Amino acid sequence: MLFGIRSRPFFLLLAAFLICTIIALSEATFESEKNFMELVQDSSGNAGVDMGIWLITESGNVFVMLPFSIVLLIIRRTRRIGMTLLILIVISTILTGYIKCGVDRDRPFLTWEGTEFPISIEPDSFSLFCDGKSWTAGFPSGHAARAAMFAFVLTYVLSDRFPRWVHLIWLYPILISFSRVYVLQHYPLDVIGGTILGIFLAGIVSNKLKLDQIFRSVKP
Repeated sequence: MLFGIRSRPFFLLLAAFLICTIIALSEATFESEKNFMELVQDSSGNAGVDMGIWLITESGNVFVMLPFSIVLLIIRRTRRIGMTLLILIVISTILTGYIKCGVDRDRPFLTWEGTEFPISIEPDSFSLFCDGKSWTAGFPSGHAARAAMFAFVLTYVLSDRFPRWVHLIWLYPILISFSRVYVLQHYPLDVIGGTILGIFLAGIVSNKLKLDQIFRSVKP
């Protein structure tokens, strides 16, 4: 799963992300996505579903993922995993913020008509000297990128122990991406671009930090 900067996965993922970025800049799919989001807006209203999806989308917040990564960093057996996740969180959060500034693709800006959430959903983009654009721009989704990175890393480190079930972890980024669209924070292209970027960064950083050595460290 890990790959370097001269590998085929590197170029394929980079090409896929660049294609998504070009589509976002050209606004070729913007009108159809706006119509789709209006249908999504009408689908909310079930209290149980709304609250469940709110919990899912909040689990992808940077302030939720950071403590989890720090705990892994503190534990000796999982220190390399925690370090990898922390570096990925920092890189992806900053990078997505600046890409949002450059692409400047609006978020849906639709009124949430479903169940009132205990805590309002806020975009968690961080970028200096960008005139606040990263807060109002949506491409790529930082939540989708972080969820994909977590799935990539955890799937890799658990693949040896749970080879048959480990790929179920990828349900998490799928649910995060769905939740970001459902709560009207992102268009579909935003979460697709974020997912591709997350896998791209996770593969490179995990390779650079030699995450494969985690298997050697746990053997007697």
